[in-house]
Amino acid sequence: MTDDASTRPTVHALLADGTTVCIRPVTPGDHDQLEGLYEEMSPENLRLRFFAASRRSAAMAADRACASSRPGYRALLAETKSQVIGLAEYDAGDDKDSAEISIAVADGLHHRGIGTLLVEHLVSAARAEGITSFTADALSENHEVLQLFADLGLRTARRFEGPEVRCTVELDETDNYLSAVEARGTCANIASLEPLLRPATVAVVGAGRKPGSVGRAILHHLHTGGYAGRLFAVNPRATSIMGVPSYPSISALPKTPDLVVVAVPSAGIPAAAEECGKVGARALLVITAGLDSEQAQALMAACRTYGMRLVGPNCLGITNTDSDVSLDATFAADHPRPGTAGVAVQSGGVGIALLDGLSRLGIGVSSFASLGDKYDVSGNDMLQWWESDGRTDLALLHLESFGNPRAFSRTARRVTRRLPVLTVDAGRTDAGRRAAASHTAAAATRTMTRRALFTQAGITATHSCAELLETAALLHSQPLPTGTRVAIVTNAGGAGVLAADACAEAGLAIPPFTPQMVDDLLAVLPEGAAVGNPVDATAAVTEEQLSECVDGIMRYPGIDAVVLALVPTAVATATGEDLVRALTGGPGRRTRTAIVIRMEQDLPVRLLPASGGGTIPSYAEPQAAARALAHAAHRADWLSRPAGTVPDLENVDTPRAHAVAEAFLAAHPEGGWLDPRTCADLLACYGVPQLAWAWAETEDEAVIAADRLRGADGRVVMKAHWPGLVHKSEQHAVHLDLRGDTQVRAAFRDFATRFDGLLTGVLVQPLARRGTELFAGVVQDEVFGPLVLFGLGGTATEVLADHAARLAPLADQDVHDLITAPRCAPLLFGARGNGPIDLEGLEQLLLRLSRMASDLPQLAEADFNPVLATPGGISVLDARVRLLPRRPQDPYLRRLR
Repeated sequence: MTDDASTRPTVHALLADGTTVCIRPVTPGDHDQLEGLYEEMSPENLRLRFFAASRRSAAMAADRACASSRPGYRALLAETKSQVIGLAEYDAGDDKDSAEISIAVADGLHHRGIGTLLVEHLVSAARAEGITSFTADALSENHEVLQLFADLGLRTARRFEGPEVRCTVELDETDNYLSAVEARGTCANIASLEPLLRPATVAVVGAGRKPGSVGRAILHHLHTGGYAGRLFAVNPRATSIMGVPSYPSISALPKTPDLVVVAVPSAGIPAAAEECGKVGARALLVITAGLDSEQAQALMAACRTYGMRLVGPNCLGITNTDSDVSLDATFAADHPRPGTAGVAVQSGGVGIALLDGLSRLGIGVSSFASLGDKYDVSGNDMLQWWESDGRTDLALLHLESFGNPRAFSRTARRVTRRLPVLTVDAGRTDAGRRAAASHTAAAATRTMTRRALFTQAGITATHSCAELLETAALLHSQPLPTGTRVAIVTNAGGAGVLAADACAEAGLAIPPFTPQMVDDLLAVLPEGAAVGNPVDATAAVTEEQLSECVDGIMRYPGIDAVVLALVPTAVATATGEDLVRALTGGPGRRTRTAIVIRMEQDLPVRLLPASGGGTIPSYAEPQAAARALAHAAHRADWLSRPAGTVPDLENVDTPRAHAVAEAFLAAHPEGGWLDPRTCADLLACYGVPQLAWAWAETEDEAVIAADRLRGADGRVVMKAHWPGLVHKSEQHAVHLDLRGDTQVRAAFRDFATRFDGLLTGVLVQPLARRGTELFAGVVQDEVFGPLVLFGLGGTATEVLADHAARLAPLADQDVHDLITAPRCAPLLFGARGNGPIDLEGLEQLLLRLSRMASDLPQLAEADFNPVLATPGGISVLDARVRLLPRRPQDPYLRRLR
C-alpha cells in the first residue's frame, strides 16, 4: 500500500438497516482510530478476535493495518461520519493463491452487516489479485463470525482443531454468491428507501408565501393530498404557509424530518443539504435544476457523509399512493390516481405524460419517482422497491442512461419473473458515434446493446410512450396469451383485413380454422358470414350471434388470443356497445387474451369494463392493438423458458490468458491489435477452434509452410500482415487458391512490393472447404460491459448487417437466442437441403468467446470473420483481437454511485 490515500478507491455502500457506510483502504493516519476501535472493545470481544483479551495484540493489529505495504496484503475499514466502525484485512504472505482474513467490528454495531460488507469488498479485491481462497481461524464459540462465512454464498469448509475452527472460503464467482450478494443488497436498499417513500415526517425547503413557486406547489400537493405524516415548511419569513407550520430553518424544526424536499436556487443547495444532514434527515428530494459541478459535488458529499438517499436534482418529485402514506411530493397538475403501476422516469415531462395516460386508462400508480439527473436513486432501486412493496403489479420505466447496466440487468431478470417491466427504448439513434475499427465495432451500436440488455432481462421495450401505455393496458387487464396464434372477428370485412395485416406485420400468426370449427361458426352466424380467419360476421350480426361465435372461438384450442374489430353500422339492431359486450361478457371468457379494435373511438386506447368483472383494452388503431398483443406474447414466451445458466467449459486456461494479455500490454503500454501468433495463443487458452496456419517472414519460409499445410487438393491461402491491418479484403491483402511453389512465391513477392515498409510477415493456411461463412465477435462497451455479436460473415458482413447481440456472460439460453435471431438462421438448421451445421460446436464457440470477454477486461474487440460452419465442425478462419490497458471492474460489488 502506498501512503497516498488519494490514489485509493473510496466507496459508499448500504448496511442491512439502510444506513450508509464508507469503505476505504486503511492509511497511516487511521492508526489512532483503529487503536481506539480495539480499545473500546469488551474483553470478551477481544478474546473472540485475538483468542485472548490482549490489548497488546489489538495495538499490534492497528500497527500492522496502518504500516504494511507488502504485496498480497490488503486492509479495508468501514466508517460513518468519520468514525471507524469496522476493519477487515487479508494477508497472502508468500502464497499467491490463498490469503488469511480477519475481521473486527465495533462493539454495539454487530448484526448490521458491517463485517459481511467488508468481506465482500475484500473478496472482490482478492480476485483481482489472483487470490482464489481465504482462510480464517476462529474459536468454535465465535458463532457470529462462523455464521458470517457460512452465509456469504461461497463454498466454505470447516476443520475443527480443538477449541479452534479452520475455515477455508473458495472465492469462485458462482451464481450462488452473486445471488447472496444481491439479496443482501436488496434488503439494505429497500431499508434505505423507507425514509424516502414512506416518511413519517416531511419538510419542504423553499415554499414561498405567494403562488408561483415550485416549493409552494409541492407543499400544496402534500397538504391537499392527505399526507399521513407530519408536514412542515421551512421559510424564515413565514410562520405558516397554506395552514402548514413554517420554521426559519431545518435545525429549528420541532421534529427531525425523514424526508426533506429542497426547492431553493442552486447556489443554496450545498448549505441546505449540509444542514439536513447535520440534523439527521434520512432522505433528500432536490427539485432544483442547473447545479454546477462544484454544487453537485457538495450535494453528493453531504448525502454520503450523513447517509441520506437522494432523488434528483432536476426532477418532478416522488409519490406513494399507499393510503397509509398518501405522499404526493410533486408539482404535477393533479394528484396521481392510486393504483398498482410503479413508474420511474428521468424526464419530468415524460413522467407527467405517463401519469396522465395511466389515469385516463384507470390504472393508477402505486409509487412514482422522477429521477431527474439521477445522482443517487436509480431505476434499479425502484425495481427493488416495487418487487417488495406488495402493491405493484406493473412497472414502467423511462431511463435515458444506466449507471450500472449489468447490476440493473441482474435485478430486472429477477423482477420480470414476478411482474411485467416495460420501458421506452429512448436514445435509439447514435449520431456522432465514432467510425468503427472492426466488423464487430461497426455492428455494435448503442441501440443493439440496449436491446440486448432488455431482451436478456425480459424487459418489454417499446418505441414510444404511446406504445408503452398501449401495452400496459393489455398487460394490466388481460391474461398473457400462450402463443402467437390470433383469431380475428369483425363485423366489417375491411376492418378484419386491416387487423390481419397489422397482426402479421407484428409477427403474430392468423391460422385457418379446422373444417369442424368452420361448420360450428357458420351455424351461429348470419347468412353471408365468412369464417376463414378473419371471421367476417357481417354488419347484420346481433349481440347474441356474435357472443356465440366468440364463445366457440374461446373454446377452440387452435388459437391463443381473440381480436374483435368493430365498426359502427346502422344495419343491425345491436349497437357498438352491445357488440363489445359479446366479447367482454359470458362465463369463462377471460381464460384467453381478448382485445377490441374500435377505429372510431376518441382515445388511442381505453379500458372497457367487462360485464363479468375486470376490463378489456380497446384500441383505435389495428397496429397499436397488434403491437401490444405481440409484446404480451413475447413476455409469455420469455416466462415459459428456464432462466438459463452459464455452462462450465473445459480446456479453459484463464491464468495463462491473463499472462498473455499482461505480456502484450507490457510490451505495448497503449494497447493495440495482437499479432497473429499472440492472437492464436490467446484463442488457444479458451479452446477456440482455428484453421491450421503458419507464420512466414520470407519467401522461402512461405513455400515451406505451404508445402506443410497443403491439403489433398494442394491449394493454400496467403494473408499479409502488419500492425494495425484490420480489413484485409479492402486492402487486397489476401491471395486465394494458390497452387504450387511458383504461385506461393509470386504471391509473397506481390505483398512485399505493394506493402513495402509495412509488411511484417504472412499467414499461410490451407484453402478451407465449402461451408457457411459466419461472423462472431465481441466489443467491450464502457458502460454495458462485453457485448457478443453473431451473424452472417464474409465480405458482406457490414453490407447485409444480419447480426444479433447479447451481453456477456452468455447463459445457455442466450446462446440459443443468439444463433436463432439473425435472418440467416435457417441456413444453419439445414435449409435448402444442405443439412444442419455443427450447432453444438457453434454454441461452444460463442460460449468460449463470451468467457474470454468476461475474463479479460483488457479485451476491447475480438473479430472472428469468417467463421466456417459445416456439418462436420466449426473453425475460425481469421481472427483479430485488440487489447487496451484496462483494470477489472466488479459490476456486482455493493456500492452506491
